[in-house]
Amino acid sequence: MKVSEQIRQEIEQLVRDGRLLPGDPVDEVEWANRYEVSRTPVREALLQLQAQGLLGALPRGGMVVAKMDVQQLLAMWELLAELEGFCARLACERMTEGERTELALHHEALKRVVDADDAEGWQAGNLAFHEKLYHGSRNPYLRQDILRMRARTGAYRRHAFGAVNRVQASYVQHQEIVDAIAARDAQSAARAMQRHLSPDHGARSVADLIANLPRELLG
Repeated sequence: MKVSEQIRQEIEQLVRDGRLLPGDPVDEVEWANRYEVSRTPVREALLQLQAQGLLGALPRGGMVVAKMDVQQLLAMWELLAELEGFCARLACERMTEGERTELALHHEALKRVVDADDAEGWQAGNLAFHEKLYHGSRNPYLRQDILRMRARTGAYRRHAFGAVNRVQASYVQHQEIVDAIAARDAQSAARAMQRHLSPDHGARSVADLIANLPRELLG
């Protein structure tokens, strides 16, 4: 793998994990020093991330993690829900029996995390849950697009629901997905995933979403 691709993937992961937030600078020199390379592969990685929309250029030079306004966020979030729903449908159609069992066991094990109200544990378990579906879809390009969209919206989604305990609700929604996949009901799996990821559960939820977004994250 080229160094530029390693750098691109690491920056994307940092954004997805919330360790780089919208508006945070991404310094060429710092990354060149970290990888002990010239600035050329770093610049190549940053330009790729800019083309993806993950980074934005400053007027006087340099790059920052791109910000979105509310309209852009909601549009991208809606698309993410559709892509995740499509992924769940494909996974339901293509997963082996062993993979279905593994998904159900993983979900069952997360009950301890939910009962402990462990937000960090849930975040890790939730990512692993979705990864099992990405793998089950047998479509690496779909996974790639979803992960990039999750990176762009991750900070906003975490803040939007950070003031509300959604762990229990998310667990219940995961159960609906697991049940649909066990029943080989692809359409129900897709609908359950779309509901799970959708930002729009009514005017009240959208208003709460916007109210919980820190101003400094918005473009």
